Amino acid sequence: MRHLLDIDDFSTEEIRALIQSAEDIIDHPDRYAHTCAGKKLATLFFEASTRTRLSFEAAMYELGGQVLGFSMATASSTVKGESCADTIRTVGCYADIIAMRHPLAGAPLVASRASTVPIINAGDGGHNHPTQTLADLLTIYREFGRLDGLTVGLCGDLKFGRTVHSLITAMSRYPGTRFVLISPAELQLPGYVRKDVLDRDGIPYTEVRTIEEAIDSLDILYMTRVQGERFADPAEYERLKDCYILDEKRLSQAREGLRVLHPLPRVNEISVGVDSDPRACYFKQVLNGKYIRMALILKLLAEAGQDDPRPQPALRYDLTCDNPVCITSSEQGIRHAFLKKGSVYRCVYCERSYHGTKPL
Repeated sequence: MRHLLDIDDFSTEEIRALIQSAEDIIDHPDRYAHTCAGKKLATLFFEASTRTRLSFEAAMYELGGQVLGFSMATASSTVKGESCADTIRTVGCYADIIAMRHPLAGAPLVASRASTVPIINAGDGGHNHPTQTLADLLTIYREFGRLDGLTVGLCGDLKFGRTVHSLITAMSRYPGTRFVLISPAELQLPGYVRKDVLDRDGIPYTEVRTIEEAIDSLDILYMTRVQGERFADPAEYERLKDCYILDEKRLSQAREGLRVLHPLPRVNEISVGVDSDPRACYFKQVLNGKYIRMALILKLLAEAGQDDPRPQPALRYDLTCDNPVCITSSEQGIRHAFLKKGSVYRCVYCERSYHGTKPL
């Protein structure tokens, strides 16, 4: 069965088709008003969300379908100890498709293995957020008319920013993409993204510490908030939370053709004075998120009876993941599994590399 757990689950051709579908929905909404009549979407949000959850719900309603689910973990039987897999098996009896957000990396993968209906990853911890990336790609395409040949600056929390990880993976497929990574040393891009995407594919990138060093060379500036919910030490968060603020003065140094994106919510990292600048596109992203999710729901429902066309990789099951925010750390009965990427083995749930003593 087709699911969307990671942006790599879709080929560039499939992404292009989704963008075309979303644009057709934008141009001809009446054609789609009843396409999901009789279908139900379950939104299972074990972690707080405004835009992602409501955009999924708005998408399904505008397709003529219905929505059920919950907006916080305390509203589900997980507080009684129910496993992620059992929750999914249960909800699959009531719904035709499931969108889920979870604080633990790999939870959507566990869900997909238990589910009888398509699963959409609406964010798993600091790992991935593929539907936000689809919204980003639609926004970029509508602003530039292309996805190739762009210089993308990624600013702020590159360590925990799951939207950053997914966007790098997606944009790296398009020729001529170049990245500028703007972050403090404590929030640098994780090694697995750097090694398994940028270095592996020879994608050019530079690292700088300030917005001023890069802003005049960028086509896209992708701002992110520092994610306090991912920090083990609140004092560290307080020290770093306002390390980057895009204001009118800094934006004045940028090209007229620059586009400023942000997955939202913002805190202080973009001044409200920037909102009226024509280069600010973050609220366009919000609207585009609804349209691309409409296209995604239609695609996955249409392919619900099809097998995943990708070959199944060879996995190792004799290694153990030590990541405390991996789904394997908190739920019993999940078989640890590792996939070889380059010279290292990485957990298939959270992508933590194996550092144990077993021979590799």
